[in-house]
Amino acid sequence: MTATAPITQDVMTLPRKLADGPVNLIGLTRAQLAEALQAAGTPEKQVKMRANQLWQWLYQKGVRDFDEMTNLAKDYRAMLSETFTIALPEVVSKHVSEDGTRKYLVRIAGGHEVEVVYIPEEGRGTLCVSSQVGCTLTCSFCHTGTQKLVRNLTAGEIVGQIMLARDDLGEWPQPGRHPKDETRLLSNIVLMGMGEPLYNFDNVRDAMKIAMDPEGISLSRRRITLSTSGVVPEIARTAEEIGCLLAVSFHATTDEVRDKLVPINKRWNIAELLDALKAYPKLSNSERITFEYVMLKDVNDSDADASRLVKLIKGIPAKINLIPFNEWPGAPYERSDWARIKAFADIIYKAGYASPIRTPRGEDIMAACGQLKSATERARKSRKQIAAEAGLAEQ
Repeated sequence: MTATAPITQDVMTLPRKLADGPVNLIGLTRAQLAEALQAAGTPEKQVKMRANQLWQWLYQKGVRDFDEMTNLAKDYRAMLSETFTIALPEVVSKHVSEDGTRKYLVRIAGGHEVEVVYIPEEGRGTLCVSSQVGCTLTCSFCHTGTQKLVRNLTAGEIVGQIMLARDDLGEWPQPGRHPKDETRLLSNIVLMGMGEPLYNFDNVRDAMKIAMDPEGISLSRRRITLSTSGVVPEIARTAEEIGCLLAVSFHATTDEVRDKLVPINKRWNIAELLDALKAYPKLSNSERITFEYVMLKDVNDSDADASRLVKLIKGIPAKINLIPFNEWPGAPYERSDWARIKAFADIIYKAGYASPIRTPRGEDIMAACGQLKSATERARKSRKQIAAEAGLAEQ
């Protein structure tokens, strides 16, 4: 595979159109929406106008019923109802943490489930979005990585997570009020949920283009952060086709340790990853790369690790986001002691880099970084497994 070849996962992404079923408008790009309307019989001269009208109803006002789209003629609304659907993923359950974090278990087509997390902060709120059902990367410290990859999410299923969160937050503008007059409870998106976004590039790109469109949800590209474990050939493409901020799950300062923590490092090692990151701020006009670094006791948290990290990132506009390990049942690691984390952060800070220590959020509802895993997958055990855990032979 050449460095410029697109990276794809050998998994199925469910098509937007089911056999003999209506087309879901959620997730179609502007060009795809226009094409679908023309194919449904919209006169060519009206296609652009009708696409713009629908776009605003869907993404600016959050309307899901064609009959409520009052600037469209009744017969045209009837045609839309017969030909298309407006469908979001289904919220199966919602859990609210003591700190206000909300975790949604969301069901998508095929009965699969993913988790979505909303983190409120003063004056802002961040939504952690999933891009795949499960994950293929098997990072050893990550609970999501223990769930096998099932398939990629469609663009509609990705942008649908943003829309259902806005539903729950009551954030769609009131009739007669422009969205800019509204408080942005959901002000930021991080692609840090289940899955590796760059293994589902096209759908992630299309969903983020919808989220950034100024006539819809209208989030700035600087309000969107894509986190990758290091799919090197797709990093430049991310800058060119999305242009959002970039975070990298780094977590180690030697290939020996990173091979164990983040196995994708065996394919693209630290040196190759850093070469790609050095070009990213220039390509995307982004301000800084965020290096995510989970703090694992006696694994990657020494003063020597901190010093190596500073040397590795030299020349890259960067901040280092230190993440106290969020433990989960059966986790093979422990969280670094607080004093050790502070000492690590101090070395980085004195070298001239911002080194915030991320406050764990939503730990009581298993919504913290690295803890996401669908409830059905956690609960899915065979009778043999249950019997073995109870010390009994299966009857």
